[in-house]
Amino acid sequence: MGTKAQGTYAKGIERRRELLRIAAEVFIAEGFEGTTLKLVAERAGIKEATLFHYFSGKQDLLTAVLADRDEQTTARHGGTTASLADLPDIAAHNERHPGLTALFAVASATATRQGHAARDYFRERYAWLIETTANDISAAQSRGEIRSDISPEDAARIIIGVFDGIQLQWLYDPSVSMPAALTNVLRLLDARP
Repeated sequence: MGTKAQGTYAKGIERRRELLRIAAEVFIAEGFEGTTLKLVAERAGIKEATLFHYFSGKQDLLTAVLADRDEQTTARHGGTTASLADLPDIAAHNERHPGLTALFAVASATATRQGHAARDYFRERYAWLIETTANDISAAQSRGEIRSDISPEDAARIIIGVFDGIQLQWLYDPSVSMPAALTNVLRLLDARP
């Protein structure tokens, strides 16, 4: 690939990232229903048709915003999957970004419908989260750090369910501490005295 082509590719990636940042701001301010592609395009200083060069529609744009949120979480953890010990820090980060956290909660609930553009994203995301968390739990069980009377997959589902549930409760009542709640859940699984 020539230098010119590489430069064009890099500019396209950077432009897409900028569009995702702007779209996240619009989704946070207007909600999914209040957000239009026209509004996102206007805020980005482009024509709506140009936005279709990057995204097939509003649900695709929302899915890309949420996927970018996940990629940023991975980047904050050195490019690796977050461990169980990282969960309270992730929750604290989510508390600092209430708009994006609310957007995620609403999108994950509505994407359960067949045909929803984000359905596959969330199904794959949860499958991946369960697998990686179960692997982390299994390794911790073999080190004697986590109780072994629960299967790693069940423990992973419980932890992820608690994370999502506490996050939803926090959206209703910001006095709820997501990091503290997750720390306590992990403490319940701790096998050490």
